[in-house]
Amino acid sequence: MIDAHQHFWHYDATEYEWIDDGMALLRRDFLPSDLLRDIHAVGVTGTIAVQARQSMRETRWLLGLARANSFIRGVVGWAPLADASCPNLLDEFAGEAKLVGLRHVVQGEPDGFLGGAAFNEGIDALDGTELVYDILIVERQLPEAIAFVDRHPNQVFVLDHIAKPRIAESTLESWATNIAELALRENVYCKLSGMVTEADWRGWTAAALRPYVDVVLGAFTPRRLMFGSDWPVCTVATSYSRWVSTLGELLAALSDDERERVFSGTAIEAYRLK
Repeated sequence: MIDAHQHFWHYDATEYEWIDDGMALLRRDFLPSDLLRDIHAVGVTGTIAVQARQSMRETRWLLGLARANSFIRGVVGWAPLADASCPNLLDEFAGEAKLVGLRHVVQGEPDGFLGGAAFNEGIDALDGTELVYDILIVERQLPEAIAFVDRHPNQVFVLDHIAKPRIAESTLESWATNIAELALRENVYCKLSGMVTEADWRGWTAAALRPYVDVVLGAFTPRRLMFGSDWPVCTVATSYSRWVSTLGELLAALSDDERERVFSGTAIEAYRLK
């Protein structure tokens, strides 16, 4: 199994100001040795480490962790895509086989960010690099994301956390409509991740998540869906093993080949994992 979405960090209150009092258990270091215990218990053999800070320093650090830990199959880092110097900065990573993608925390940006000229020029600079771009948004930004994807038909995109629908409010309608529209773009994949932290942290059930899983299954099909844990963020609402078993329950009706696709094959294809 491949976990297509997890994080590492050395905790610093200033750099991780988004970790509020309700997430206090995340106020510590999370490193490869911490994750190994969880993934070995459930049969995950590889992961993709995803940026949590918007700095080139973190991207370099994650790549160093990947070189030192073979289970880290790829890194989705950060680079200043809206900066004119970005193409030159990307040259630094030309020989880094484990850099498989880039991401920006768009969910924290004002509406309209994805339409910015400089940012879109940065996405154009990815052409020919084989780097995936991970889209991190909340559900209200889905229409903007659809227009953004349409500007880059040759770029491979991965939607993080199924666009963070309002699961705790049991709200489906506009999110489901926009997910179906986005999924019509064959260059977009989607991660089954981040759902428990959008649900009631203490009271969520598989039944509460099922409508959302069913929507993305119907829209993207198993061929473009991939499992992600969002560890350690997920631990505010679930253990690693509970999330894996819950997702297995929600996907129980799939064939063996379809489950293999979600739990491994899609991530290998989308991120061109070696």
